[in-house]
Amino acid sequence: MIRGGKSMLKGNGKEYGFVHIKPLENSPLAGQDICILGSSVVYGEASGQEAVGEYLAARLSAKLTKEAVSGTTLVDDGSDSYIQRMQHKIDSRKHFSLFICQLSTNDATAGKPLGEISEGRELKDFDTSTVTGAVEYIICYAKQTWGCPVVFFTESRYDSAQYDAMVGRLRELRDKWDIGILDLWDNADFNNITDGERRLYMADDVHPTKAGYRDWWGPEIEKQLLAFI
Repeated sequence: MIRGGKSMLKGNGKEYGFVHIKPLENSPLAGQDICILGSSVVYGEASGQEAVGEYLAARLSAKLTKEAVSGTTLVDDGSDSYIQRMQHKIDSRKHFSLFICQLSTNDATAGKPLGEISEGRELKDFDTSTVTGAVEYIICYAKQTWGCPVVFFTESRYDSAQYDAMVGRLRELRDKWDIGILDLWDNADFNNITDGERRLYMADDVHPTKAGYRDWWGPEIEKQLLAFI
C-alpha cells in the first residue's frame, strides 16, 4: 500500500524530477527506439508516471515506447496481461534496438503458478497460464518480432518467497534464451540502504518514488544495461 498521497511523499519533491537528469555522453542508444513493458512499476504508480523507461530514455537519449498498466501479470489471464498488450498495443513494425520487460510482482502476489521450462522454442510450445511459460513467450515473441536484445529487470529486495522463485527461474531462462537480467533483487550492496533512504526512495515495498527511480534504481539499472549491451 502506497504511503499517504503520492504527491505528499518527500521522494516526489520537485527537486527529484527527471527534468534534472543529465544525458550520458556518447550513449550507445542515442536516437534509437527502445520499448519497455510492465505493470505499475513501469507505469510509475507512485512517482507521477516517471519510472524506469523515462529514466533510461533521458540518460541514454533514446526514444521510448512504454506499455504499462497497473495490476497486470505476466501470466496471460486477460486482455491486460503482458502478452495481450505486447501483441495488440505495441507496433510490430517498429524497429526497436532494445526490449525491456519488468518481472512483475503481481504474479507473485496473486500466487500464479511458476510452471516449468519448455523444451521448445516456438510460441506454441509455452504454457502461458504459468509464469515461466509467459516469460518464455514474451522473450520468443520479442525476438521474432523485433529481432533485438531482450532484457528483464527485477524488483529491489522485499519479503516474497514467490518472487524469489521467479527471479531464480529467470536466471535459468537466461541460459536458454541469451537474455539480459538487470538484477536489483540479488544485489546485496544495492539493497543495503538506511531506513531513511528507504522512506525517501520507496512509497511502499514495491513502488519507488521519483527519487527512488532517479537516484537509486535508475543508476544501477543503467550500469547493468550498459554492461550487457
